[in-house]
Amino acid sequence: MGGSVLIWIIASGIIMAAIAGVGSITLLFREHTIRRLLMPLVAFSAGTLLGGAFFHMLPAAWPEFNSDIVFFSWVSAGFIVFFALEQFLHWHQCQHGDPEEEWHCGEEDQHNHPMAQQNDKPLVWLILIGDGLHNFIGGIAIAGTFLIDIHLGITTFLAAAAHEFPQELGDFGVLLHSGLSKYKALIYNIISALTFLVGGLLAYGASKSFPVHYLVPFAAGNFIYIGATDLVPRFIRHENLKNNLIHFIAFVSGMALLVVIKMVLSD
Repeated sequence: MGGSVLIWIIASGIIMAAIAGVGSITLLFREHTIRRLLMPLVAFSAGTLLGGAFFHMLPAAWPEFNSDIVFFSWVSAGFIVFFALEQFLHWHQCQHGDPEEEWHCGEEDQHNHPMAQQNDKPLVWLILIGDGLHNFIGGIAIAGTFLIDIHLGITTFLAAAAHEFPQELGDFGVLLHSGLSKYKALIYNIISALTFLVGGLLAYGASKSFPVHYLVPFAAGNFIYIGATDLVPRFIRHENLKNNLIHFIAFVSGMALLVVIKMVLSD
């Protein structure tokens, strides 16, 4: 059992690194086309993240806890950790952005425009380090779900991967516009994604001395934060009613997919 779990953790880390390479497909399309595809993908990934948290992770973790307070404290911890990380990264952007560029700090986050023009080399490293930390913590949390149940781990990983796909498209575009060559942008993106595997292996190594079931509600809190506060605001307000409808359908489809998977695995 332990060996098969380790194989799943390693495989998920390798696949996540491979997903980082999908950003290179932006080279095949015009920026306008990528923008049109990106928001429905973001909406779909938000649905999968919330669906994974509410229909898979929280129900699976609940029986492992004897205290409601402890359970929801770990959910809150997953939410708060990523909130603090994003707050720090946004503050760092505002403090170290190019003074010749308008950052609109406190008014509009540049991440709302994944393909926006950037000309700040420190921002490149900020994006990569932030993405690396995000993947590292995500790897720890998702490895915890594999250690609880392989089916839960697979479902959780699929939801996380659905989120990574549009994020990597956006990150790759930002890195290119920040001055990196296509080759460097691709390599750096893959390296930052490999921290997911590092986190997963760390969780596996510590599983004998740490109660890994705590990581499942922690990961659920992470998913809820990313889906509800980071992704939904990107597509919830659009001046075009047709686009709003497309985004809504994509969001519901992502959540419905996780419900269907839940029903299939329960049979």
